[in-house]
Amino acid sequence: MNLKQISKTTAVFCILTIWIIKFWIRPNFTFNYNTHFFLGIAPNLIGSFCLVFIVYWLLENYFFLFQSIWDVQLQMALYFSLLVVNELLQLFPFFGRTFDWNDILFSAIGLGCSYAVFGFLYKKQLLVENTQLL
Repeated sequence: MNLKQISKTTAVFCILTIWIIKFWIRPNFTFNYNTHFFLGIAPNLIGSFCLVFIVYWLLENYFFLFQSIWDVQLQMALYFSLLVVNELLQLFPFFGRTFDWNDILFSAIGLGCSYAVFGFLYKKQLLVENTQLL
């Protein structure tokens, strides 16, 4: 399975998981504190994990976003800065959202895991492509 297909599968699975948590599990069930906390941060954790997979799946054919592992690192830094700005904007009351430091923390953890997984898969794909050229 190539990276494009893995990215598509990961993106769809993550999005469906987030929707199930936000629109079905959290509103319809009552949980203890630990489970409630995990279900509160899960969309940030999962969403930040799948961000790079979504971008790769949707835009790689139109923009050559990833040409080296340095590009992956640069985009991860960009995604993290956007996630932090998104969370900081929630400090303003007219957005109608609540600010939480845990959202930033778990978004960073999700991005770190995403970098590890996507970086590994991307390096593997580059190795296969370079081997095929020989």
